[in-house]
Amino acid sequence: MLFLAGVVSLAALGVLFVYSASSYIAKVQYGDEFYFLKKQLLGFFLGLIALFLLSRLDPARLRRAGIPALVLALLLLAAVFIPGLGKTSYGATRWLGLGPVTLQPSELAKFAFVLFAAGHFAADPSRPRTLLGILPVLGAGVSLSALILLEPNLSVTMVMGALMLGMLFLAGTPIKMLALFLLPVLLAVPALIAAEPYRLRRLMAFLDPWSSPQDEGYQLIQSLYALANGNLFGVGLFCSRQKYRFLPFAESDFILSVIAEETGFFGVLCLFLLIGFIVFRGFRIASRARTFFEYLLVTGIMFAFAVQAALNALVVSGCVPPTGLPLPLVSAGNTSLLVTLAGMGVVFSVSRRRGPS
Repeated sequence: MLFLAGVVSLAALGVLFVYSASSYIAKVQYGDEFYFLKKQLLGFFLGLIALFLLSRLDPARLRRAGIPALVLALLLLAAVFIPGLGKTSYGATRWLGLGPVTLQPSELAKFAFVLFAAGHFAADPSRPRTLLGILPVLGAGVSLSALILLEPNLSVTMVMGALMLGMLFLAGTPIKMLALFLLPVLLAVPALIAAEPYRLRRLMAFLDPWSSPQDEGYQLIQSLYALANGNLFGVGLFCSRQKYRFLPFAESDFILSVIAEETGFFGVLCLFLLIGFIVFRGFRIASRARTFFEYLLVTGIMFAFAVQAALNALVVSGCVPPTGLPLPLVSAGNTSLLVTLAGMGVVFSVSRRRGPS
């Protein structure tokens, strides 16, 4: 129950901070300061329902769902390029428009990949130790990454790449074999950055944001202002100044900047202690799993959650080049929130079958 309490508490804090970060921009753009809050509350309650339903499901039933989930994820990712179906924002086509509902397939793709990889390796525990055995997982990961990159979405592509290597490692792939695949991935990162001018500009802005304070460096500078303004204890809840249209995407990718400004260093420390607690309990649940499939399923879900949270924090603090990536369970975005809570429901389902969590 401690794991579940931590997950729900983090998501509830997310609802609170989404309102704080978005109330002004929602009032200006939509004439309703509760616009983003209403959407986040909807995702929160739908996510809790998904969490509850999946927590009652025997994880063994998911073992055969890997291939259908992977095919569905590939189809949804490809569908964003269909004119009239895919929705474009700020030059990226990452969403599907289904009437009043928007869906971000890349969020589903991470969970589908974990499900596929766990089922594939659990079918034969010797597979992670042979090249032939890991090729299907590599093929699935590269295919998903390629479609996500075409959106373009380099940040989620990086998470998917890390998840692919993480699943191979957690399944027991020898380090020497893993290194053979890690080297091309590391070499591909600078190549992907150089391939697109806007990525190169972001990298230059990361190295010296003050060289373009009104363009590529603007967002990072405003984020750093928010972090500095928060000091130790913050300026107070709902009192952020950067959210008044100074900091772009304050309610989503850069919500951590607003949290830091309003609650200070100690507030952010408490937030990441809670995230760390969830990750710790999740991996502890994995260590007590009944089967190899359940172990891989839980570790994959928790690994994706931990990598995304860490990368978001590094972006906001200026430790890595700016890239659009939500803070899981906290940032605005119903697809991310719903899928993450559903994944946590699977983790809790494994926990329930091994005693208290």
